[in-house]
Amino acid sequence: MSEYKKDAELGPETHVQPVEASGTPPNEKVQAGDDEFEVFKTVEGGVNYRTVSWPKACFIFLKVIFATGVLSIPSAMVSIGAVPGAILIVVWGAINTYTAMVLGRFRNTHAGCHTVADMADKVWGAWFREVVGALYMIAYVLCAGTGILGSSVALNALSDHGTCTVVFSFVCTVVIAAMASFPKFHQIGWLTWAGFASIFIAVFIVVVGVTTYDRPYAAPPGVTDIGFYAITPQLPTFAAGVAACVTIFVSSAGTSAFIPVISEMRKPTEYRKALFYCMGLVTAAYLAFSLVVYKYCGRYVASPSLGSAGPVIEKVAYGIGLLGLLASGMIYAHVGAKYLFVRLLRNSRHLQEKTPQHWIIWFSCSIGLCLLSFVLASAIPIFNYLVALVGSICFCPLALMLPAILHFYDHWNDIKTGSIWAKAEWCFNMLLLVAGAFLCVSGTYGVILLIQEAYASGLISGAFSCADNAV
Repeated sequence: MSEYKKDAELGPETHVQPVEASGTPPNEKVQAGDDEFEVFKTVEGGVNYRTVSWPKACFIFLKVIFATGVLSIPSAMVSIGAVPGAILIVVWGAINTYTAMVLGRFRNTHAGCHTVADMADKVWGAWFREVVGALYMIAYVLCAGTGILGSSVALNALSDHGTCTVVFSFVCTVVIAAMASFPKFHQIGWLTWAGFASIFIAVFIVVVGVTTYDRPYAAPPGVTDIGFYAITPQLPTFAAGVAACVTIFVSSAGTSAFIPVISEMRKPTEYRKALFYCMGLVTAAYLAFSLVVYKYCGRYVASPSLGSAGPVIEKVAYGIGLLGLLASGMIYAHVGAKYLFVRLLRNSRHLQEKTPQHWIIWFSCSIGLCLLSFVLASAIPIFNYLVALVGSICFCPLALMLPAILHFYDHWNDIKTGSIWAKAEWCFNMLLLVAGAFLCVSGTYGVILLIQEAYASGLISGAFSCADNAV
């Protein structure tokens, strides 16, 4: 693909495209939404991808963000307490909203970007694109694994462990693969609406349910100290503390999945509207739901948290929330498959024409990635640890470090010539770069230690075990 260059005379939001790439005359403005700017073109007789409205984009974003975070944050609070947990929810929510704005701004001012890997190519070329693309794929394969794992826990609860957990995981994988195999975000829009509604209602039922008990359902008889603290009296171990921090961070860090959705929006310039509605609702819900569940359950909160209010409410919650858990795996698998699909067929007629190659490659991507997610979910069958591992290895670089690098690419000289606000933003992005690198290394180390301890103590009985290790 021909390189796009910024025209300094036209400003940072207009671009020049070579004549040989699309026939656009030199110095003509090419903006987000124009065919010359976008990966997906307006075609007749082919697959038209750009059909997503901003409300539908908002619901897709909500489904990307909401499910895994709200199910894992209460357990993270056990390590650090309610006040630090609440502060981290707000701070990380604000930071992840800002970095999502940076990603969207870069995408809408640099032509030809479909995912963050394309953005990386604009900055440092092919090698950086491959590194970011690999992290992107790993992230959403693991995220799809959390959907598979959460759904298998739901089936275990609904059936009173009616069969081997691996069987349930495989059944969930088949369902998620079928859902994820619709080729357009527009086609899975109704599933994201229904999925978000189902998981929201399920969590709300649990939040109400835990308040009906005088003591946590899972607490042994005679226990008076349930382990609820505003601030924990003893500092957590390094591994537990950093894992809790990363778990709360990753609950709203999946914003790199928003970028391919922009490529399928009718009006990419409405991205921020969808982003703000999504992140505002998610942050408020995380605060309310997580604090109530931790207040009433303390250290006896389940992981995922839908099992915290006893077997009857657990079955009701999982029955209602099962669609939401499956939809989480679906959206993550779809995002990963779409990246691989576009990467393989970009600049070929098969990308949007309904050819045999188009469908063979698409279904191979969607089904193959779901099977890989199944393997990884079975190898790390504790929900919180899998979520934290995704955050430390993948989302610290993708949601903290990469946005800072993209900001520096467009605004490196702001520290010398920019306004006071521009200089402050430059310094803030430098802080994000350092913080992302620290959490990437320390978080991965901490989670690996916890996984080793879980295997050593028998909490995890083994990979591909029939035991329900996830709760």
